[in-house]
Amino acid sequence: MAVPVGSKAPSFSLLGVDGETYSLCSFSDKKAVVVIFSCNHCPFVVMYEDRMIELHRDYAPRGVAMVAINPNDTDAYPADSYDNMKLRAETKGFEFAYVIDETQATARAYGATKTPEVFVVDADGTVVYHGRIDDNAEDASAVERQELREA
Repeated sequence: MAVPVGSKAPSFSLLGVDGETYSLCSFSDKKAVVVIFSCNHCPFVVMYEDRMIELHRDYAPRGVAMVAINPNDTDAYPADSYDNMKLRAETKGFEFAYVIDETQATARAYGATKTPEVFVVDADGTVVYHGRIDDNAEDASAVERQELREA
């Protein structure tokens, strides 16, 4: 079960593709942190990557951070390996933190069951949104509700 809205967000300490370790405390100067469970191989994530980049560019100047967490088993999904994450981040030009959850402990703590799956954490460390980016994974031009932006 996903961590309920209104609850304290689970902490984490995860290695980013830039070699830095990130936690919620890494973003303590931000108004909010968008936590997106993501990966390299999921076709839905791939369809959302450009929107994730756009969201980050739109909201970073407003004091909102984004961290994409890859919780996948890299033995089962070699495309999601740390080296492939670094390559993906470089190729796509990710300007947000992209981190690996090798043990899946963070995904379990949040109750994340799919990718992409979004949690918004406010400055007090409280989950204020859990859901999806928008209502149309396959066609960005056909989106009717932009739930993450609304949150």
